[in-house]
Amino acid sequence: MPDYNHPLRFGSFITPLNQPPHHPVDLAMFSEDVGLDLVTFQDHPYQAVFHDTWTLLTWVASRTSRIHVSGNVLNLPLRQPAVLARAMASLDLLSEGRAELGIGTGGYFDAMASMGAPLLSPPDAVSGLDEALDIIRGMWDVADRSPLRIDGRFHRVDGAQRGPAPAHRIPIWVGAYKPRMQKIIGRKGDGWLPSLPWMQPGAIARGNQNIDASARLAGRDPSEIVRMMNIVPPVSAEQMARLAIEDGVSVFILGSDDPQEIRRFATVTAAEIRDRVGAARAEARTSAVTL
Repeated sequence: MPDYNHPLRFGSFITPLNQPPHHPVDLAMFSEDVGLDLVTFQDHPYQAVFHDTWTLLTWVASRTSRIHVSGNVLNLPLRQPAVLARAMASLDLLSEGRAELGIGTGGYFDAMASMGAPLLSPPDAVSGLDEALDIIRGMWDVADRSPLRIDGRFHRVDGAQRGPAPAHRIPIWVGAYKPRMQKIIGRKGDGWLPSLPWMQPGAIARGNQNIDASARLAGRDPSEIVRMMNIVPPVSAEQMARLAIEDGVSVFILGSDDPQEIRRFATVTAAEIRDRVGAARAEARTSAVTL
């Protein structure tokens, strides 16, 4: 698969443990201090040992000044999409354009049901995500002065007031592993956010093919869609550079709560990845000119 030539970005993926309460916040601030672009947190509200991710994102945004914040990924069945859209826009305004939306179907359906979510089948959860993306985008579309009305099977709004508009165009990154969700990304999403340990051989290439084909059918340029990856230590700069050059991955998010691993990733590994990818892109440009 081609390199989509997106700028490289690097982030952290921090466990939102609530004891001691400020530890994940300290790691987020540390992520900013060492130069990372993004800090993210998983969203499992049924885990009593975790902070509520939305509350944590808001607190982290208030304690930082540069780094962007995102769920990785937010649990849609437990977060009503119209309310989530307004919350996202509010956080983006308050953080001066640093809120990003990573979203998914949640996956752990029995656990979500224990917290009051409807017990959905995986296909129904995917359909609900498809509907939710329309509601979220519609809530942000303040250029349309009409009330928002969407009558879906799983999510509905009937005359909702749109707005506020976020400070920047908030990208929607979807955690997806199966073709149907990948095709939704191609039609409606801004980024694909899977985790490398869950990817079987060939899965990245197949996912890119699904996303790209769906984007083209929707009249979109596939290169508009950012390819991202959650990774875990040990991290090889050579391997990550190959993911960028061969599979188009441009955002690398390290899953670690170890400050030393986060520092090394931000200050050493990221630089090595940039150098390798920069050299490969320069060589590709030279080759294109000489053809």
